[in-house]
Amino acid sequence: MNPYIANTQTDVRAMLDAIGVKSVDALFVDIKPEHAPKSFDLPQGLSEFEVMERLRLLAAKNTGALVPFIGGGYYDHYVPAACSAIISRGEFYTAYTPYQPECAQGTLQALFEYQSSICALTGMDVSNASLYDGGTALYEAMMMAIRITGRKKVIMDGGVSPIYRKLIKSYTHNLHFEFIETPVVHGQSDRVAMAKLIDKDTAAVIVQNPNFFGTIDDHSDIVEKAHAAGVIVVSSVYPVSLGLLKTPAEMGVDIVTGEGQSLGLPLNFGGPYLGFMATRKKFIRQMPGRIVGETVDADGRRCFVNTLQAREQHIRREKATSNICTNVALCAVQASVFMSLLGRQGFRQLAQLNLDKAEFAREVLGKVPGVEVKRSSPTFNEFTVRLPKDASDVVEAMIPRGFAAGFPLGRYYPGMENYLLVAVTEKRTRAEILSFAKVLAEVLR
Repeated sequence: MNPYIANTQTDVRAMLDAIGVKSVDALFVDIKPEHAPKSFDLPQGLSEFEVMERLRLLAAKNTGALVPFIGGGYYDHYVPAACSAIISRGEFYTAYTPYQPECAQGTLQALFEYQSSICALTGMDVSNASLYDGGTALYEAMMMAIRITGRKKVIMDGGVSPIYRKLIKSYTHNLHFEFIETPVVHGQSDRVAMAKLIDKDTAAVIVQNPNFFGTIDDHSDIVEKAHAAGVIVVSSVYPVSLGLLKTPAEMGVDIVTGEGQSLGLPLNFGGPYLGFMATRKKFIRQMPGRIVGETVDADGRRCFVNTLQAREQHIRREKATSNICTNVALCAVQASVFMSLLGRQGFRQLAQLNLDKAEFAREVLGKVPGVEVKRSSPTFNEFTVRLPKDASDVVEAMIPRGFAAGFPLGRYYPGMENYLLVAVTEKRTRAEILSFAKVLAEVLR
């Protein structure tokens, strides 16, 4: 009997007899063998010792860790050991949704501190207690803009992550919205194209800074034109860059979102991650998720409560602000720990290290024969290079040499098959960058 499935063989036989079939496989007879999931063909179970031995043999096949120069929205940052140590404490690790504030003051305070940090980082008035990831946060921001304006047209800059754009299109496939994407000109948003498209039917303009190509852009002029037409501006941002760059609030942006993985969360095979969202106070009642507020109790003591929230019983079909009822709160707490450990000056130093090391890498790679570094616009810690051959082939050739060389842009942008997106974080050493350039030169010969 499988220890994780309560049904015995006798139970299974009784259920099959009641249904009128001879075997479990007979339940799936309509699925053609070539379409059947491989999970249907499970091997026999192993003992604990056999499993450990099997894993040891598999691990021995690993050739060593790759030095990552790949980004595209998720980055190899250093995570202080204190982050894991603090959130592994039982009071954080086992905390559940804080429905009863009198029992969850610690969790509520931690989330309040997280919200405060996000507001300080973005310059915005209010933040929620986080969403699932950067893509879902951007989708929710777009829906906020549609509710606020009552309009159905959305203009999306082509520099917004193609992963996010695909996610948003999937989420809204059965909704009657008009999506228009504008091109990227010299690495930045196309002002002329956006100005022609912004009109009285436009709900939102969505931009990203730095954009998917790593380019820095000041969207203040776009915001001004959008606001003149009553349009909401949504910006997806890379949080580490805000240690140095002009904040979204200073540009006049209405809603800010982003992927919080860079705020102390390891890459971890793709998650769980963290989506942050902040906005102006006047839009707070249209913001999804929960918002923790500070108040005083009956005895005048400082305390925290869920001020606004979208719990299951509050969902009201089309009147609901979102179908998101919760978040990965532990990730938000870890991000708060990370930002607290760094502090204002430490966060600025982190951003400066990313910028300086990326600039050094740009200079080094620019000297590799056949490599053209795109310099039409300023960048933060990620930049685009053009190679003399298909970037996907180059990435594949670099893997056995110990490097994850970058993100081949041809995967999402037809016509850019020779372009490679290279990311450099504070973890990349001078020796690694020089070695990367040397190996790249060998591969391109």
